Amino acid sequence: MSQVSPPVLRLSHISKRFGSLVANDDISLDLHRGEVLALLGENGAGKSTLVNILFGHYTADAGSVDVDGTPLPPGNPRAALAAGVGMVHQHFTLADNLSVLDNIVIGTESLWQPRQRRRAALARIQDLAARFGLAVQPHAKVGSLSVGERQRVEIIKALYRGARVLILDEPTAVLTPQEVESLFGTLNQLIAEGLAVIFISHKLDEVLRVSHRVAVLRGGRLVATLAAQGTSKPELAELMVGRRVEMPARTTTTASDRVIASLDRASVAAAGRMGLHDISLDLHAGEIVGIAGVSGNGQVALAELMSGMASPSTGRVTLHGDALPAQPRRWIGAGVARIPEDRHAEGAVGDLAVWENAIAEQLSNETFVRAGVIRRAAARRFAGELVSRFDVRGGGIDVPTRALSGGNMQKLILGRALSVRGAETPRLVVASQPTWGLDIGAVAYVHRQLLEAAAAGAAVLLISEDLDELMALSDRIAVMHAGHLTAARPTSAWTLASLGLAMAGADSANRNDAEVAHAA
Repeated sequence: MSQVSPPVLRLSHISKRFGSLVANDDISLDLHRGEVLALLGENGAGKSTLVNILFGHYTADAGSVDVDGTPLPPGNPRAALAAGVGMVHQHFTLADNLSVLDNIVIGTESLWQPRQRRRAALARIQDLAARFGLAVQPHAKVGSLSVGERQRVEIIKALYRGARVLILDEPTAVLTPQEVESLFGTLNQLIAEGLAVIFISHKLDEVLRVSHRVAVLRGGRLVATLAAQGTSKPELAELMVGRRVEMPARTTTTASDRVIASLDRASVAAAGRMGLHDISLDLHAGEIVGIAGVSGNGQVALAELMSGMASPSTGRVTLHGDALPAQPRRWIGAGVARIPEDRHAEGAVGDLAVWENAIAEQLSNETFVRAGVIRRAAARRFAGELVSRFDVRGGGIDVPTRALSGGNMQKLILGRALSVRGAETPRLVVASQPTWGLDIGAVAYVHRQLLEAAAAGAAVLLISEDLDELMALSDRIAVMHAGHLTAARPTSAWTLASLGLAMAGADSANRNDAEVAHAA
């Protein structure tokens, strides 16, 4: 990487307000050819706003964006693409029913052109794939591809459009370790050919590994730009949140022989998505069992089954030996705390106030509802205590929940789940992707709460695509692939490599091995 040449990208004095909220405050950054610049910050620090201004989705209130010395017209994504700015979103923007070739080419040719130049497009795609180590099947339907393969298509799509600046938003969030290594190999090739990369991630190990410089945002302001080689994870974490961050980890187990919940050869038919096939698992008091797997392999069905939102089509699921019907109210009443995967769609009603969401799972509790009427004083008192206890920041209990940052919304959901039975500890905590998209400060807080729940005697089912999270917190880990579940083994029996292989389906010999699962 050379810093002698002029920057390929320059953001100068960018500011952006949303009402009284200052999302970006006088931010200036440069990016050079062949450089990876990591962009870090807490949830709500201003990263997304800055990137959306760069890509033309938002118009800055002040400041400018230059690409190769030429000002970029504000609020114009087409102009950003034409200038060579490409973006690979965390949630891919591909059409499942179209081929890889069609997804890449769509939008690059005039509608008035008499016919597509498919042969030339195919040759160019194959050349890009060979140059950058991005193996793809041009004629395969995108819907049939793995997550890693879809990401490769997204990168080729950006390169096909002539990207010179590539924004990667949480690019490893849903990849296996082997796919992460493949991505980093591609990244090395890209920067070797002069591409400039903005790398957005909450995974500080990866940031330090792949980036040349790190820019840290906090509260909408740029608080530091420093060389990656001379910094550390603790320093970056402290810059992000403004205080020292201690990441908790499982040190001693409090698991007992008492089985809280059990799956016995259970299957779930799930229309339109992956179900479950003949899975068995016991969850013990005081134990954290981690479930690894690439997104879409049956984790949603498992979370629904273990929180009373779905019934097994065959087999049994029991709580303290009793088979409960698929009625979430019954499961909550029996001491099950649910932290859903999608905090916005399932975890909270965004237009309701914080205090209303705080009691949303206790509407059958006479403390808060009597004769169909909400007892507002009691509900608001409970919400205030919950907000204080779980450090939910964002304006108090009367603000709309959608106004909270992702981390604070997750704290609200976590607090509600762990407080449903008053002062009692839940018997079972079903936590599905509990730290997805959260900054390191919020992650540390959620981890600490899950560890405390286990220490108090709860069984915790931790479903996560973050392998570092699973390795740090779990007593045992099982892997889901195509609706099947491996035996749950002690965490020490797994490595990141073996987890990655199991996530790719290479561990089928150990599926449904109930004897191994119980012995572990």
